[in-house]
Amino acid sequence: MARGKLRIYLGAAPGVGKTYAMLSEAHRRTERGTDCVVAFVEHHRRPRTEVMLHGLEEIPRKELEYRDAVFTEMDVDAVLARHPQVALVDELAHTNVPGSRNTKRWQDVEDLLAAGIDVVSTVNIQHLESLGDVVESITGVRQRETVPDEVVRRADQVELVDMSPQALRRRMAHGNIYKPDKVDAALSNYFRPGNLTALRELALLWVADRVDEYLTEYRSEHQVSKIWGSRERIVVGLTGGPEGRTLIRRAARLAEKGAGGEVMAVYIARSDGLTSASPKELAVQRTLVEDLGGTFHHVVGEDIPVALLDFARGVNATQIVLGVSRRKGWQYVFGPGVGATVARDSGPDLDVHLITHDEVGKGRGLPVARSARLSRSRIMAGWLAGVVGPAILALLLTNIDADLGLANDMLLFLSVTVAAALLGGLYPALASAAFGSLLLNYYFTPPLHRLTIADPKNIVAIVVFVAVAVSVASVVDLAARRTHQAARLRAESEILSFLAGSVLRGETSLEALLERVRETFGMESVALLERRSDVDPWTCAGSVGPRPCQSPEAADVDMPVGDHMALALSGRVLPAEDRRVLAAFAAQAAVVLDRQRLKHEADQAKMLAEGNRIRTALLAAVSHDLRTPLAGIKASVSSLRSDDVEWSEEDQAELLAAIEEGADRLDNLVGNLLDMSRLQTGTVAPLIREIDLDEVVPMAMGGIPDPESTVVLDVPESLPMVATDKGLLERVVANVVENAVKYSPTDEPVLVSASALADRVEVRVVDRGPGVPDEAKDRIFEPFQRYGDAPRGNGVGLGLAVARGFTEAMGGTLQAEDTPGGGLTMVLSLPAAGRPPVTSDLSATAVP
Repeated sequence: MARGKLRIYLGAAPGVGKTYAMLSEAHRRTERGTDCVVAFVEHHRRPRTEVMLHGLEEIPRKELEYRDAVFTEMDVDAVLARHPQVALVDELAHTNVPGSRNTKRWQDVEDLLAAGIDVVSTVNIQHLESLGDVVESITGVRQRETVPDEVVRRADQVELVDMSPQALRRRMAHGNIYKPDKVDAALSNYFRPGNLTALRELALLWVADRVDEYLTEYRSEHQVSKIWGSRERIVVGLTGGPEGRTLIRRAARLAEKGAGGEVMAVYIARSDGLTSASPKELAVQRTLVEDLGGTFHHVVGEDIPVALLDFARGVNATQIVLGVSRRKGWQYVFGPGVGATVARDSGPDLDVHLITHDEVGKGRGLPVARSARLSRSRIMAGWLAGVVGPAILALLLTNIDADLGLANDMLLFLSVTVAAALLGGLYPALASAAFGSLLLNYYFTPPLHRLTIADPKNIVAIVVFVAVAVSVASVVDLAARRTHQAARLRAESEILSFLAGSVLRGETSLEALLERVRETFGMESVALLERRSDVDPWTCAGSVGPRPCQSPEAADVDMPVGDHMALALSGRVLPAEDRRVLAAFAAQAAVVLDRQRLKHEADQAKMLAEGNRIRTALLAAVSHDLRTPLAGIKASVSSLRSDDVEWSEEDQAELLAAIEEGADRLDNLVGNLLDMSRLQTGTVAPLIREIDLDEVVPMAMGGIPDPESTVVLDVPESLPMVATDKGLLERVVANVVENAVKYSPTDEPVLVSASALADRVEVRVVDRGPGVPDEAKDRIFEPFQRYGDAPRGNGVGLGLAVARGFTEAMGGTLQAEDTPGGGLTMVLSLPAAGRPPVTSDLSATAVP
């Protein structure tokens, strides 16, 4: 049986019309004769959506009882038995009630697809699992119901349902989404214009990425090599020279002209690695392109134009930005250059921009040392000049009528020898000198056409020619070697300067350093290996690049660092002269690794120091705050047991009340101390369950003196259930309310109210006390901290610290805000349960 097809309507925000669009599609398919049924659609009592259900067959829902309440879910078995062509399933990210066939609704959809049933579903962008952190940072709301991105990406069709923030807020204000009593809260919280704009952009970018995936897959399947410019992708070719910054900024401006433009800077390195570019300049350019929102790529390739074009076509780029060559005019005799070659071979699908800059025509100014001192092409050119050049020159001189004289002939042959030395080095120049001397003897020294010399002066001339040619070749070769050495030393000094700077700056990223090693030497992968002893196996402390080596023996290059650490590189064999700089990198990698571990140990030491501080404060609390109620209890007990005093019933009752009050204070203090100890040791393990706030909050008032006159409760029964630990929540509310009562005036009761906001439930404890300055709001949650003087009651300053610790352990937050008109408001935010009651429309629909 063929698998069914999945179509998803992806909403940028709640209320944009996903369900309405899905039902409209169902009516269109029904009119065409398609067997289409409603497996599960939630209209949220929206009249226009509810009307769209008319005329469509609905599969009865399955009723499930959970926590003394009845819920309805999609009856998967009934849909499978009915086996329609198309099933409508709303809210793909929904979590099913316990007892259902599957935990998540998207798993129900997978069952329908496996049975060959096509499914049309809906989901909001904020419910994609990979975007949970992003959505939380935008809206302040953590989505508890999510669907794996892969489920949505596997869909055969994804259609974005979009609406401008202004239009969506107008729909909200007109009552088309929520009931009128919920509109104001929604507009001022989740549905703020900034939130909606950010969610909309997030949805557009996600869909655009999926379009790119489809395009790449299609081009691969159909072997399409031509670039299809779905959006502007600009590749910047970098050489490591100073003009790179200009090119990056120019590319960024080009990308800004079109929506969704993307900049990708790429550096093509030959197998020379070390000195093919300035490492310092490349580091600056990498930082610049990343600051501008682009990406940096490092590619190894022998033919730079080919590698650059392959990269651009591989990422489906539409434009390439290159700088005008820095070569001097005479250097163009060696070839047209990278820019001209790329422009010639790019074809009609790639636009190539050649950008002018301040370095044009000033010479490359970059080191040109390679794995050998001269490249193979340069050596071949030198040998051609040294062997073929004298022959061509002799042929020309013998076929012209002018008699230049032996001295001029020698100068011409000497120029060919110098050219051979410049191109190929010493050995081609020596060959040119030897071959040139033979040609001079045979063609230009009497007797002609014989290898004999009649005039002794000509013998001296030939000898001088050979000596001068050899001397000039040696000097030229020495100058070339010194130039190469100077270039290498300059590159090495830049690298060592970078390493020294990283030490002074305290950079501790091992991966960044290893990536710098990989780029500097043109390697495929770099790994830092270590082991405890000579017999232990090697372990990888950090690596970059594909397929890193697992042992030094498997590496192309390994650099020992001490006895039990080594830097392993794969990609090519380095010459001996590169190992000096590699040793500096290896030593720095070991330092960075040690620094990371020392930082980790310092963090642990800081935690231990904090624990010691807590224990010191605990001893102080035991010696003072605990002794006070103990002294009162002991005095009361001693008085009651005294034989020489006869206490009246009123006095006995007063003494017993004092004992009870002291015992309660002791119990509260000891409880807070134990709770703080549990938080410090990380042994708090909340038992998360779904509970009702209207059951827990009143129970937390049991320890408050005279709660009926000091506390006013406003906790509606219609609130969604919260996912939390009942015992911990009771302690949190009790501590916060007790603190509020302590600081609130006697004639101003503390207000405890609760409300729902998206998928969160907030409990606000409002007092009219002196309040707390903004700079002290976080400090009041630290252990053993008390702000000001407590007018009633005493404590060790642990109540709010314990309350925040328990709240964060349950996945909530506890913050302090100013009360309008004076005072302090504690805001306790808790996650709502997976399936809120149907009476709460806002929480049920704002974030389904």
